Amino acid sequence: MSSEVVAAGKLWGVGLGPGDPELVTVKAARIITEADVIAFHSARHGRSISRGIAAPYMRPGQLEEHLVYPVTTETTDHPGGYQGAIDEFYAEAAERLAAHLSAGRSVALLAAGDPLFYSSYMHMHRRLADRFDAEIIPGITSVSAASAALGTPLVEGEQVLTVLPGTMPTEELTRRLRDTDAAAIMKLGRTYPGVRQALADAGRLDDAYYIERASSTRERVLTAAEVDDADVPYFSITLVPGPRPTTPLPRVRSVRAEQPGPAAAGARTEGAQSTAAQAEPQTTTATGEVVVVGLGPGSRDWTTPEVREALAEATDLVGYTTYIDRVPVRPGQRRHASDNRVESERAAMALDLALRGAKVAVVSSGDPGVFAMAAAVLEESADPRWRAVPVRVLPGLTAANAVASRVGAPLGHDYAMISLSDRLKPWEVVARRLAAVAAADMAIAIYNPASSQRTWQVGAMRDLLLEHRAPDTPVVLGRDVGGPTESVRVVRLAELDPAEVDMRTLLIIGATTTAVVETDHGTRVYTSRRYSSAEAPSPIR
Repeated sequence: MSSEVVAAGKLWGVGLGPGDPELVTVKAARIITEADVIAFHSARHGRSISRGIAAPYMRPGQLEEHLVYPVTTETTDHPGGYQGAIDEFYAEAAERLAAHLSAGRSVALLAAGDPLFYSSYMHMHRRLADRFDAEIIPGITSVSAASAALGTPLVEGEQVLTVLPGTMPTEELTRRLRDTDAAAIMKLGRTYPGVRQALADAGRLDDAYYIERASSTRERVLTAAEVDDADVPYFSITLVPGPRPTTPLPRVRSVRAEQPGPAAAGARTEGAQSTAAQAEPQTTTATGEVVVVGLGPGSRDWTTPEVREALAEATDLVGYTTYIDRVPVRPGQRRHASDNRVESERAAMALDLALRGAKVAVVSSGDPGVFAMAAAVLEESADPRWRAVPVRVLPGLTAANAVASRVGAPLGHDYAMISLSDRLKPWEVVARRLAAVAAADMAIAIYNPASSQRTWQVGAMRDLLLEHRAPDTPVVLGRDVGGPTESVRVVRLAELDPAEVDMRTLLIIGATTTAVVETDHGTRVYTSRRYSSAEAPSPIR
């Protein structure tokens, strides 16, 4: 009696390209559809970028092998340290794939970009290619996608391109940047401060550009000098082109800014290219408009029906990435996301799109007129070139009112709103306004109290207010109100700890008439609308 011998399956190293599913090659798409097993990597959070790219080409019933890294940037207690943990993982993962191959199943191992360009696929290939038939399907690399997003030649003629990992020591990175015509620096993330320093030391910072998530719907392009170190994902790249750009590049740009029209109706990408910054005054009559909308502070329930209608009618959405991501994706609607520090460029882009016929919704959190985009759009629209563009502002629930509602009515009487950020105005101005409002005995809603790079202002504010307010003045700390990690608590002004405050926190400082009442249902805070003659503050002199 003879037993049937099962032919081994084939291992495919499938390059998926940089992120846009439409940049997957025809062959890669076919193999993904035909393969018995789809294998892909992810970190512990379980979200796989590769699987997301391949999803449109997968078919029901395919087996999936999810290969989860035991460690990425965190520490490990493995006796062999980080390298020992990773080597053990690759060995175990290879055997999981070998089991399928030995059973006669074909395995498509997904790789973002190209399988042999800084990819995990090569570790499986080394362990399996000598035992099974293996074929590699090349993919478009992130270097090519980033160069396309930048829109300028990377190298030409006999210029030399050097590809460098950002994990390289700063001194060595500096040396290599000095010795090459053009460079692509990969693996950024936490390494970006060192990369920026190397670019500066090599005299290349002014010629360098930062491209984030090239070709995806979250692509951003900025000059390397203006990138926030705390906001750099691993899937980003810095390019130093060899030739000088022959056309002016915008100071800030996020993906290709598709112009309205049938050819762009199905665009996947979002952009914030400030073409308006270079536009000549136009004499054509605008058929579009700009509507500046407020989504409210967190919960979708707090977005008004009027704003929802405007969002549904818009051909283009323009805004800070975090706020754009709160708006449900609608087929055919173009999304232009950008950094939170480029308000003027964002406003100019929205107006330029409208001048070309688009119905543009500029998206803000909370109310667009409260430390948000309405003022930036209206200020930019005063330029004569935008004279024909209609601009409307639709209100939204403010973060101050949302936080106040969680504890009662701490803003029940006169109050002021002050931003603690000194990015757009000097700290001396902030301090002078705080002192004036504190002396006037008004409750204060404090916006933008802190960020990852701006931490000392909360303590300075507390000390300044204590010159005018009693130590037991109530302070409401509302963080992510309306969001999934909402927290609200009340503390005494003297006990306000700056370490508990971040950019997602809003503070409400009480007045002398603000009271705190403990009930069976929690803490209630209100500011009385009545003053007795003894309580009335002295006039400011």
